Amino acid sequence: MDFDSIGKFVEHFVTLELAVHKAAEHGLREAAKVIEAEAKAELGYYQPAVQSFPEWEQLAESTLAQHAALGIGDTPLMLTGQLYASIEHQVHGTEAVIGTLMDIGAYQEFGTEKIPPRPFMGPAAFHSKDRIEKIMGHAVMAGLLGGNALIGHTIMK
Repeated sequence: MDFDSIGKFVEHFVTLELAVHKAAEHGLREAAKVIEAEAKAELGYYQPAVQSFPEWEQLAESTLAQHAALGIGDTPLMLTGQLYASIEHQVHGTEAVIGTLMDIGAYQEFGTEKIPPRPFMGPAAFHSKDRIEKIMGHAVMAGLLGGNALIGHTIMK
């Protein structure tokens, strides 16, 4: 690219910064969707330990009896499906929040005196790490290249 003045050179970098910022926001929205989907996928199945997150303990006999009375099997954290349905994401600029507003989500994630921890959000983020790196890398590259048209095609690959 040729610049016939320092002003044009500076203008180029300001435009480039905006393009990268917008592309990164788009990438962050896609990354948040990935973590949300992974967290939902972890519910209903006993999860192994990953990183510092413990393996899920078996459900208590009383909980299994509740499940049996409702005609469902040994599906941890899926008694009613409300926790699953409550997991969502919000993106505001360069910040994303993924999780649930239900108290039971925190009780399950971290455990209580009576409930062993059955983390699903932390492991979901960990399991999504490689895909998120790829999404964000493609997003930033699309922004650097000024390829807004590339964003929709490149990020999702």
